Order: sequence, then structure tokens, then C-alpha cells
Amino acid sequence: MDAEELDELARRLQGRALGGWGLLQLAAGTGLAAYAVWAAVLMPGFRRVPLRLQVIEAYKQGLRPAIGYELNPWLLRLSNYRAWKAGCNGKVSFLKQDLWKVNLSDCYNVTVFLAPSVKPPLAAKLLAELPDEARVVAGRFPFPSWTPTSTVGKGLDQVWAYDMKEVRQAAQTSAEGSPV
Repeated sequence: MDAEELDELARRLQGRALGGWGLLQLAAGTGLAAYAVWAAVLMPGFRRVPLRLQVIEAYKQGLRPAIGYELNPWLLRLSNYRAWKAGCNGKVSFLKQDLWKVNLSDCYNVTVFLAPSVKPPLAAKLLAELPDEARVVAGRFPFPSWTPTSTVGKGLDQVWAYDMKEVRQAAQTSAEGSPV
């Protein structure tokens, strides 16, 4: 329907009840719009995260403390539910905090599952805050300017591991070799 047809329909319906069929059409249209918002905005965060990347799995492998940061309240609830379901309630923490404002200087094992557009500024934050002994594991998308220490998996289940000491050495060597 173009704009003229919508205007004509609005004039014809003005002041009249929608009726059963009209209500059904309105409900279907509203449901379709809600699904479109879900698919575009919320669903990407609910996609399956590879097991190697879950904070819960990190806890089970002996990495302590196991803390996740999330601002999206739906994903925060889902994470806490999954921790409870896995029997890790109270042992794994998911905090509603902004990752960009959290001090990571005492973290030695960092797992990130973020979009490629976020990786360059996150790389700068991690280089500035993490100790040399820290390891960063990235899922789905590698850090574009870092060389991984190791990789595991393929396709959507691929993860890249980076040892911060090696990342810093490579960055320093690159900076020394580039013209000023």
C-alpha cells in the first residue's frame, strides 16, 4: 500500500469500530512488528554462545572469580538463569555494569563475545588494563590487529586465544618498526 491508499483507508475507517477482522489484522501487524524488533535488536544476544566462551564453563574449569558484565537486562536475567540451571548460582556472578567503566587490572582470564566494531576500542582498553599474565579469549570475531596465540574450533564455534604479554610485544615491535 502506498501513502494515498493508506490515507483513503484511514478516511473510510474514521469513527468506525474495527470489528473482529480488523482487530485480528491489527494484532497480526503488531505481532509482526514486535518480531522484527526482536529479530533485529534482541535475538543476536540470545544466539548460542560456544561452550568454551561461557562464564559458567570458565568456572567449571577452575577459573576464579567468574564474573560476567552485561547491561541488557534480558541477557542479564538469562545469564543468571543459566548459572542457576547449571548449579553455579552464587559461584558465578553476572553484574549489570558497563564493561567500559569496569577496571580489569586484576583480571587474568577474559572472555569476550562482542561484535567486530567493538573490538578495536576494547583492544585498547585491554592493553591498558590487563596484566602481562592475562589471557583473552574471543569468540566469533577475532581482534583484527592481534595475532592469536592459539585458535580452537571452526566457523561459528571458533575461538581465538591471546596472551597479553605476546600481544604487547607484537604491538611494541610494530610501533618500533613503523615510521614516525
